[in-house]
Amino acid sequence: MNDRDVSILVVDDAKFSSAVVGRTLKAAGYTDIRHASSASAALKLLEERPVAVLVADWLMPEMDGLELTRRVRQLDESTNRYTYVILLTAREGVSALKTAFDEGVDDFVNKSAMNDQLLPRVMAAERITRLHNRVLIENQRLIDANARLRKQTTIDPLTGYGNRHYALRRLDDALRQARQRGGAACVLMIRIDHYAEHESRHGKALMQQLVLAFSRRLRQLVRPMDILARITPDHFCLITHQPEAANATPGSFRRLYDGLNHRAYKTAGGFFQMSVSASLIRALEKDEIDAELMLTRSMRGLDASRDSKRITEQAIAG
Repeated sequence: MNDRDVSILVVDDAKFSSAVVGRTLKAAGYTDIRHASSASAALKLLEERPVAVLVADWLMPEMDGLELTRRVRQLDESTNRYTYVILLTAREGVSALKTAFDEGVDDFVNKSAMNDQLLPRVMAAERITRLHNRVLIENQRLIDANARLRKQTTIDPLTGYGNRHYALRRLDDALRQARQRGGAACVLMIRIDHYAEHESRHGKALMQQLVLAFSRRLRQLVRPMDILARITPDHFCLITHQPEAANATPGSFRRLYDGLNHRAYKTAGGFFQMSVSASLIRALEKDEIDAELMLTRSMRGLDASRDSKRITEQAIAG
């Protein structure tokens, strides 16, 4: 097999297991392989040079594979790249695996079947991470081009999201779909809480880094076709058309809400915790409401969301 230039980091506190993984990968033609004996050592190596694929043991002392994955995702946000994370585990059962997937793990290799499973999973990871990072690079190029061309009528220059004008236009489209095809047009309004206080305390430059990290995480948490907009410095909105109205509930967006709230954001000044509030409003086929009013009403429940630590839902009428 020809040499493969994809970069791989193997993290395992057990030297024998780490050596087995390394030999298997080298035999398959992979040449850019680094090893770390702990999660903290792995993070230092990733700070020095990122990798495409991370293969880590789930159970390690001090910091396990799940916490390492969370930290890797924070690094990804700050560098606008994607690292494919594979955990080595002896665990079985849907519950454990679901927990890990929710934390951002991409795949698993069972230790008992490592000889059969490791190489196919790494080869698949190689293809996926190349594609994912190519898309991120192209997206950044588009953002940079938009900034250079100063397309501020519809584009927020910092995040590359649409602005309020863009959000209203796309919400009109979602409302039209709901009236013609049924389902629900939804707006999930998301506010960065205490934005002014953060900016006063940390400064405008660092706040821009926080907003950029926030916008990248938000993009990772939504579906590729969902519409995102930044309508004020601290207000973002997610616009979707849900074919089934039953899926347009606060519970449907709980994973997104938790993902934005429960992990710190990495900047050049370190890690910072931000909280967000979220309010959902939906319009069904029978509802008579325009995009401007719907967007305005979606903001009503944000203070209640901040106080209750949950997504609130607003009524169309009233």
